[in-house]
Amino acid sequence: MPLLVVTIMLTLVGCSEPNRPSATTTATAPATTVSPAQPRLASEPLEPLLASDPAHLADDLVADEKALRDPSSSEAVLMAAAHRQQAAYRALGRHPEWDPIARPRIPPSLLEIYDRNVDARRQLAAMSRAKDTLPAWRIVPPRPADELLGDYRESESASGVDWTYLAAINLIETGFGRVAGVSTAGAQGPMQFLPSTFAAYGEGDILSPHDSIMAAGRYLAANGFADDRDYALYRYNNSHQYVQAVNDYATVLAADPAAFAGYYRWDVYYNTTAVTWSCPSATPRSHRSPSRTIWRPTAQRRRPFGSPARASRFSKLC
Repeated sequence: MPLLVVTIMLTLVGCSEPNRPSATTTATAPATTVSPAQPRLASEPLEPLLASDPAHLADDLVADEKALRDPSSSEAVLMAAAHRQQAAYRALGRHPEWDPIARPRIPPSLLEIYDRNVDARRQLAAMSRAKDTLPAWRIVPPRPADELLGDYRESESASGVDWTYLAAINLIETGFGRVAGVSTAGAQGPMQFLPSTFAAYGEGDILSPHDSIMAAGRYLAANGFADDRDYALYRYNNSHQYVQAVNDYATVLAADPAAFAGYYRWDVYYNTTAVTWSCPSATPRSHRSPSRTIWRPTAQRRRPFGSPARASRFSKLC
């Protein structure tokens, strides 16, 4: 299945069959206030410019991680820091040979966060299979961050599944609901359920962030999350790399819930055989203005011999 790199990369594989685990972890998400992500200006580069050497890249990443945790940071600062943070982890994920240079420059307080983000990026990249064309998806505004956090907490209270795992799945699957579309397996909605699975575990609307997050908690709990978390996550998406990536992001959120502010502002990336495409983060519904969802190339990649040529324009109405 293709992976959207929003964080990351978005898998859009979804829950397969109605058999899943139960959970007991109950770390409650703090009442964190996250400002709505703002629209990106048309003149702003789709992929932030990064330092060309790993030492400076690591130093800039540390500065952005600190800005994302600084209560005095403005929304403009948070957005810019989150976009650079995402691009930096994407670059570090592509270059394991940079590890001996970049990693020693990360302070101890951020080291596990760094390690987990880089590992998650590599796990999801290993799952990714580049496609020849862009998918028929729309990039839509996410539910406001505080409402999402409330949905995760409500699902945790009802199912026992830690909110951080629900958030990590939501991030990986659809970038917190930004990706509106059906996967090649037929999965739908912000948490990517097959309709038959949602019928067994969900109540309400498969496309509703609240209803799908509640269903995800029930599904994981029914599959033994409390006793064997990794098995439950594997039932959600049959990939050990997916399981590790979810664990990585959930661990970051558990150690530092403020990390949600960065993840919430990440863009949507999609890999094809010819190029990596990016779509700017859509604004939350309450701040939405009419716009187009336009995919633009961000980093040229050599097309494998014999693969089809690409069309030059990929845009559609949001």
